Amino acid sequence: MWSEVVLLVLLTYLASAVGTITSFGTSTIMVPTLSLFYGFNPVLLFTGLIHAVGNIGKMVFFRSGVQWKLIFLFGIPGIVFSYLGTQVLPSIPSESILRVLGIFIIAYVVYILKNPEWKLPKKNSIALAGGSLTGISAAVFGVQGAIRALFLSAFDLKKDVFLFTAGAIGLVIDSARIIGYLESEFVLSNTLLLALLFCVPVSFLGSYTGKKLVDIIPQEKFRKLIAIALLILAVRYLIWA
Repeated sequence: MWSEVVLLVLLTYLASAVGTITSFGTSTIMVPTLSLFYGFNPVLLFTGLIHAVGNIGKMVFFRSGVQWKLIFLFGIPGIVFSYLGTQVLPSIPSESILRVLGIFIIAYVVYILKNPEWKLPKKNSIALAGGSLTGISAAVFGVQGAIRALFLSAFDLKKDVFLFTAGAIGLVIDSARIIGYLESEFVLSNTLLLALLFCVPVSFLGSYTGKKLVDIIPQEKFRKLIAIALLILAVRYLIWA
């Protein structure tokens, strides 16, 4: 048990740091990795709790980048659709969810590698649509950073504004989906519960590390590295889910 806890803590630290630097989000790394070893529903709840804490860290460390209008435009539909997504999740076979997640990740990897400069129109309707899709993706797949980053990139935000906004949106959506998961009776194993006690503070440490590195390490290199890792995991889902 303790060896698993240590590995979970290390993964949380790495995912929190890299998620802060790249804006992929902690869950984008943790959900595909942990679902190789644990049930998909417990992984959604576990990473949702960790992700919520990590987003608080982003808001604390990048609090100079507050932009409330954009947060509300993303956050309100995100809360609604995140909660609705948790209500339909129990009726969907986990194998189907994993295969769809694999297709989604591959599509995202292709996007960031082939079209790094492409942007959506800078409109309120884009923010509303982005919040809705982010909420659904977070609830059903446990991954929201990719879609959130795609839509936020349309607004050409400064780095601190981008990271604070991403953290605030992620927090409200995580809160809604965690409530939905608990109502659907998602539970954690004893190992995941024990790991959670250590992973929560470690996620803050990971976010802090990411903050220190964000202006030092080229963001593009991290994106490509994580994209390759995600691509490998996505292929695994399509073949062995």
